Amino acid sequence: MSDILLVMTSLPDAASAAELARKLIEAKAAACVNQLAACVSTYRWQDKIETVSEVPLLIKTTQAAYPFLEAMIRAAHPYELSEIIAIPVTAGLPAYLEWVSRESQFDNKVAASLCEPLINRE
Repeated sequence: MSDILLVMTSLPDAASAAELARKLIEAKAAACVNQLAACVSTYRWQDKIETVSEVPLLIKTTQAAYPFLEAMIRAAHPYELSEIIAIPVTAGLPAYLEWVSRESQFDNKVAASLCEPLINRE
């Protein structure tokens, strides 16, 4: 079994999704982020049924980088309860999985500097 994770999250718009994707790659918290086309999500929140447009991200990372990736998503995410789901990758092209592992060697200092503007944006 590999240590690779596929992490899913959704953001409210393409601009915030693209900003987060870039920050995750810059910090080496992830090897690759796919920004998908906007979709419509329907869910129950605080006893109300909500229907909103969201932009899903598929993020490839490692178990070791996951805590920093999660912290960066939480810092950037505008929702009170952000969707963050990590799915273990049990199989895949070995060369690709090795690449994900090499490229997800997060840098604590870079991650901290990238999180700061996300946390303090108003």
